[in-house]
Amino acid sequence: MENILNQISELYRQHAGTAPQEIVKLPQSGSDRMYFRVFGPDGGTFIATYNENIRENDTFLDFSRSLREKGCPVANVYCVDESGKTYLQEDFGDVSLLNKLEAHGHNDYVYSLFQKSLAKLAHLQIVGGQNINYDLCLTAREFGKQAILSDLLYFKYYFLDTLKYPYDKQKLIDDFEALSTYLTHTDNKHFMFRDFQSRNIMIRDEEVHFIDYQGGMRGALQYDVASLLWQAKAELPDDWKNSLLDFYIEEAGKHLSQKPDSYLFTAQYNGYVLIRLLQVLGAYGFRGLFERKAHFLTSIPLALKNLKWFIDNRRMGIAVPEFDKCLQFCVSTEVIDRFEPLRATEETPLVVTIHSFSFKKGIPGDPSDNGGGFVFDCRGILNPGRFEEYKPLTGRDKSVKDFLEQRTSMPDFLNSVFDIVDMTVTDYIKRGFSSLMVNFGCTGGQHRSVYAADALARHLKNKFGVRINLLHREQEAKNWQN
Repeated sequence: MENILNQISELYRQHAGTAPQEIVKLPQSGSDRMYFRVFGPDGGTFIATYNENIRENDTFLDFSRSLREKGCPVANVYCVDESGKTYLQEDFGDVSLLNKLEAHGHNDYVYSLFQKSLAKLAHLQIVGGQNINYDLCLTAREFGKQAILSDLLYFKYYFLDTLKYPYDKQKLIDDFEALSTYLTHTDNKHFMFRDFQSRNIMIRDEEVHFIDYQGGMRGALQYDVASLLWQAKAELPDDWKNSLLDFYIEEAGKHLSQKPDSYLFTAQYNGYVLIRLLQVLGAYGFRGLFERKAHFLTSIPLALKNLKWFIDNRRMGIAVPEFDKCLQFCVSTEVIDRFEPLRATEETPLVVTIHSFSFKKGIPGDPSDNGGGFVFDCRGILNPGRFEEYKPLTGRDKSVKDFLEQRTSMPDFLNSVFDIVDMTVTDYIKRGFSSLMVNFGCTGGQHRSVYAADALARHLKNKFGVRINLLHREQEAKNWQN
């Protein structure tokens, strides 16, 4: 990490002629790319990206240049280092369309931002797409039959097959073939953003800006619209989905030689809605069930409810009977309940006691009659206390948190802890148990164990709504002495 920060600092120096004031790592999402906000001495900010996948970087940089030349609202890239792994680009801020939706709800202001996004999308796809070099696409030049089949199989392997549902494999593959052929036959193929969702639409000065389009390719206009309007976390009302689709068709017509036939466009749009919903479920399954990233698992119930509403209310215009049976099982109450975490109620007796402590002073005793609980050893994680600037601080200070999140294996450690503790909390809620103890120890009970204890307390509160008794033993003792 130190080497990456040095590369970013040198790149900024080349661009601005001076050293940056501060470099802050931003939270990482599903990809391996690492993002940093670079603060200049004059108060200006930039986004630095580090990515060892040079081919992906080349695609993003070329797409960005091509789209900007056509007036699309994408980032200006200022400079790239010699290795091709790090580049400095325009900062659109921290506020996404999803943030606006969460802050304001489904009101007229947010609706207008969705309209702006769709208008800019139509321009990017049709006008911006004229400039794109499709030879640089990362997976395929076109979202055609093979790409659609790939998304369907992604859903099959990483979600459907994990449910252990008995289906006729050959009939399902036949249905996949039929559906992918049906969706491929469209007249409107232009640049497809591929991951056009409200998280990738940034709002700055009340204007919309787009990020994360490096996975783009040539494809149907409907796919990106489906991605935005059917994003599970957005939970857009049905009347919004319908009116915004009509709005988009009008906007697309302004850039096409012939306005799309609304009926045919909508019929195929429904097919792409299904493909997008399944692709998202496949991604949640891969990240959550295979990579064991807990926050992806929490998104599955909402995605399934979104899929259920679609199946109950929309039609694609093509018969796929075996596939329909599989989908009906996926959205059954039995399956949704599998992924829906238990929530504590006012009558739930369980209290989870969480300690941070120093191994030098012994493991905390258990005041209940259970004889103890989990003890997690944080000493295998790089200790911030080895560095002078962190010695007087604790795991609750921002700089220590940043260190643990960005420069150590703490995130992976906690993902494993969450998996183990979640199983026990679920079982204890079901069985009406009243006490569970979880202890995090490190050398001094100051940095790593404090951070981990706070993280688990926050996780259990958010996921289960269970009562928490949190105690940082060594810090409490130090405060009492002082």
